[in-house]
Amino acid sequence: MKDIEQQFLNELDAQLWKAADKLRSHLDAANYKHVVLGLIFLKYVSDAFEERQQELIELFQKDDDDNIYHMPRDDYDSDEDYKQAIEAELEINDYYTEKNVFWVPKIARWNTLKEKIILPTNSVIGENEQGEDVKMRSASWLIDNAFDEIEKANPKLKGILNRISQYQLDTDKLIGLVNEFSTTKFHDPEYKGEKLNLKSKDILGHVYEYFLGEFALAEGKQGGQYYTPKSIVTLIVEMLEPYKGRVYDPAMGSGGFFVSSDKFIEEHAKIKHYDAAEQKKQISVYGQESNPTTWKLAAMNMAIRGIDFNFGKKNADSFLDDQHPDLRADFVMANPPFNMKDWWHEKLADDVRWTINTNGEKRILTPPAGNANFAWMLHMLYHLAPTGSMALLLANGSMSSNTNNEGEIRRTLVEQDLVECMVALPGQLFTNTQIPACIWFLTKDKSARNGKRDRRGEVLFIDARNLGYMKDRVLRDFKEEDTRQITNTFHKWQREWSEENNQAGFCFSANFATIQKHDFVLTPGRYVGAEAEEDDGVPFAEKMAALTSQLKAQFEESDKLEAQIKQNLAGLGFNV
Repeated sequence: MKDIEQQFLNELDAQLWKAADKLRSHLDAANYKHVVLGLIFLKYVSDAFEERQQELIELFQKDDDDNIYHMPRDDYDSDEDYKQAIEAELEINDYYTEKNVFWVPKIARWNTLKEKIILPTNSVIGENEQGEDVKMRSASWLIDNAFDEIEKANPKLKGILNRISQYQLDTDKLIGLVNEFSTTKFHDPEYKGEKLNLKSKDILGHVYEYFLGEFALAEGKQGGQYYTPKSIVTLIVEMLEPYKGRVYDPAMGSGGFFVSSDKFIEEHAKIKHYDAAEQKKQISVYGQESNPTTWKLAAMNMAIRGIDFNFGKKNADSFLDDQHPDLRADFVMANPPFNMKDWWHEKLADDVRWTINTNGEKRILTPPAGNANFAWMLHMLYHLAPTGSMALLLANGSMSSNTNNEGEIRRTLVEQDLVECMVALPGQLFTNTQIPACIWFLTKDKSARNGKRDRRGEVLFIDARNLGYMKDRVLRDFKEEDTRQITNTFHKWQREWSEENNQAGFCFSANFATIQKHDFVLTPGRYVGAEAEEDDGVPFAEKMAALTSQLKAQFEESDKLEAQIKQNLAGLGFNV
């Protein structure tokens, strides 16, 4: 993205967030996010619909032998007849759905809503009703009615749009928000006199993602349950490289991994000069989420991005009500709640997902009932295709804990050569927890294929705890170069590696025997060792003598200061 486009988006983020944040004094973040994100979605589907309309108008009028949409002017008696014919043709649903654009009924289009909301009419609210309550009801009712009509016209969206009447938002605040989105230019934007190469759906998708992050920060611990830091999502996606195939997230939150995969495909298409739209058709997205409001956020997120998705028939618990029982995905990515305790049910005993084939025999490795960490891992492995790869964010304890059955599960995963890479992350990356985290990368096939070398019997350990920077007093983040360093190391290890590539304090490729010596503890710090200090050329004996002399002088200075303090206190009458 060009710098000027990024500047435009940054200013737009700040402008719209400032407008939305005015609601904070009237609603808590958990509620006002639904109002704001709902309006963003409404603006998106309307803008996308209007963009397609403009394309169709040009196609209808374009005289070209290869243009199947052309409507010849000579077929109509007058210009008015021709205009009416085009207007009628523009209302045919198929022209929009064929381009993955949602059909928006007239009553739900943004311009219609804007006029009715800002200037409520008696035809909407009733001739005998007056006052502030009526205005509020008309505005919120119109928006909710628009959601109703859009869901009726687009079965894919049924049940995912949150109605806003329930939040009883102040009239002026709601109208002000509608005005803010109405006056902001999303279509063919210009910035500092330069026309930008950004489409409205790209801008609104960016705004939606930005708002999700800001709401997560505003909500604190609760908000983090639906939002994984963008830098971590990007890191995992760039390491796994999901160009094509089935992508699955059993704890999807708001769908961040899918959005990042979509962006990754676009960037990859640019580099390889592929058609991004055609490349995206080779990706199928599957997800699951237990929280009903978060499930809706994810579906809206996909709709705004134009990503086709299958999130099951409903929000549901991945362990107790698996919405994709027969799925075998090429890529599985997840950031489930860390150390989740309340997950077990007796009907999960001897579940097929806990079964691992060891030396031709099936072995049941039931995860501990008091911690879901390895339950997520085994669930994901079960849904992984024979040549698939997966990444799972877990608490650091998963790398070393021997509680209940965890040590045995971890040992079996290593013995079955399923573990590919372990990444230890810095602290303070998450809005909802201070628990140190790591990323497990697993695969069912480490043999040489698709440009990768034979990695069987090896595991790469990366200690990234010293990377990143403090973006504020509370949160740490990765820079692009941090992500690139980790990603390049992993890909190099997959394709070509020698002992010289091991880097003290950062990365180490260990074989089975080495891991066995460490009792199958997978903490990267145990393997990468300490970073070698730069040799300053001073002999050790000389350096030790200088340090000893310095320490002696500091002790003497400390004694002098202590004596002076006692003397001063005695002069003030204190008995010391």
